[in-house]
Amino acid sequence: MAVLESGENYLEAILMISREKDGVHAIDIVNNLGFSKPSVSVMLKKLKDEKYIDIDENQHIHLLPEGLKIAEKILERHEILTDILKYLGVDDETAENDACKIEHDLTDTTFDAIKKVYIEKIKK
Repeated sequence: MAVLESGENYLEAILMISREKDGVHAIDIVNNLGFSKPSVSVMLKKLKDEKYIDIDENQHIHLLPEGLKIAEKILERHEILTDILKYLGVDDETAENDACKIEHDLTDTTFDAIKKVYIEKIKK
């Protein structure tokens, strides 16, 4: 089953948090995304049921292989699109917000073309 945009945001947040600290908990996601505890609990149950995450006996949230794959894809899109928008002169906050909106809607073909130009012309 394909994960929806909201699920992608959760997976991306879990990956980002896990890069900053050991042991991602639901409260970390609440704080990162600004959603209520009940909303986060509902989504985490869905992601667990769909085998994108696992939650261990210490309530640590772990990305399973398919969840990690999606999270890495979305995070890469976010980082590259943010960099491109900043390169174009967009302020940091707007670039972050707009990248978050765009990252979910691009086809792989379009993103690959953007990434190629980014690597060749911007990232140098």
